[in-house]
Amino acid sequence: MSNPTITRFAPSPTGFIHVGNLRTALMNYLIARKAGGTFILRIDDTDPERSKEEYVDGIKEDLTWLGLHWDRVERQSERLDQYHAAAETLREKGRFYEAFETPTELDLKRKKQLNMGKPPVYDRAALNLSDADKAKLREERGNGVWRFKLDQQRIEWADGILGDISIDAASVSDPVLIRGDGQILYTLASVVDDTEMGVTHVVRGSDHVTNTATQIQIMQALGHSHPSFAHHSLLTGPQGEALSKRLGTLALRDLRAQGIQPFALLSLMARLGSSDPVEMRTDMESLIEGFDINRFGSAPTKFDVRDLFPLTGRYLQTLSLEQVQDQITDLGVPADKAAQFWAVTRENIETMKDLAPWWTMFREGADPVIEDDDKEFVAQAMDMLPDMPFDETTWGSWTAAVKDATGRKGRGLFRPLRLALTGQEHGPEMAAVMPLLQVVKAKG
Repeated sequence: MSNPTITRFAPSPTGFIHVGNLRTALMNYLIARKAGGTFILRIDDTDPERSKEEYVDGIKEDLTWLGLHWDRVERQSERLDQYHAAAETLREKGRFYEAFETPTELDLKRKKQLNMGKPPVYDRAALNLSDADKAKLREERGNGVWRFKLDQQRIEWADGILGDISIDAASVSDPVLIRGDGQILYTLASVVDDTEMGVTHVVRGSDHVTNTATQIQIMQALGHSHPSFAHHSLLTGPQGEALSKRLGTLALRDLRAQGIQPFALLSLMARLGSSDPVEMRTDMESLIEGFDINRFGSAPTKFDVRDLFPLTGRYLQTLSLEQVQDQITDLGVPADKAAQFWAVTRENIETMKDLAPWWTMFREGADPVIEDDDKEFVAQAMDMLPDMPFDETTWGSWTAAVKDATGRKGRGLFRPLRLALTGQEHGPEMAAVMPLLQVVKAKG
């Protein structure tokens, strides 16, 4: 019997989830759900200075909003004993050593190596320190950092997205796993968690590839096999530029505030960067069923936040009146007009925020747009407009009468009248609009 599929999403609570984090969370979630497995939310809070409880709450809130429900929560701050035990095992095996170089000294070493045409990796000078040397350095500088001693051979794995990967460990610095102040770093904590929690699949960004190589060796040193790894491409802006802060913040809570719907975001992110087209999904089951990690490519993936708005509009078109009744009531739309209002507006909005201007226009009347050539025509037509209330037949009977009186037809007839009544060049069918109009400013 094969092992149950276990995946995890391991955000640091040092900020809110953004679209890049979401890609990682969604892929791990979909893999677990498709296999009927377990999805763990693991809070990477080993940095007490930067980790904040408000961000833990925010992460949970965002995932809940999206419908990405976890099976259990783990917190790394509650597992420090396990990390220290693993560190002790590495010491006993001769794979862990203390180093005392300052950042300035390390920087000078790197520059010297680069000038000599060598890879800028740590030179392992600390391995030559005697116990007396270490004691003296501790007295002068405080505790050193603890580095994992890599076996300088090739590290290889079959990546779920990138294919066969081979990295020469001699080109990588021995990673620091514990800082001088005693803080356990991600590389060690993640290895211990992934192995002890039985994680079978790890999907993360391609900026972790080198990190994965070192983690595979640490897992082996601790006597464990490693999970299946897949490294997704990083997101760029629409022109291929880095997703920087100048593009505006792409935190999920900001997208939510702009009216983006969860399934618009999920439908885009579940396919972006894959060989499959983006398809609007309205339920989690079809998202899960249609997901295949092997369909994703390694090239940087362009993300344009503007794509989320038409997708949100398409999602809203699928909603019934019952599903939006509260928002429509909050606008002040009378109960007897609600069904008509939603039928008229649903295909002419991108987010629910677009509903308010429509109701304002129906309730207060639109500022008419009348071109100079059409002034006399519109004035004549408005004199022929029947008294309110209008119904579904008003537009047809009125425009027929105006056509007979003026000789105008087609676009020359309908466009100026739409502009005069709604102030808009395009929009819903006017026969459906007329019964909702409470005021016609052009008539005054």
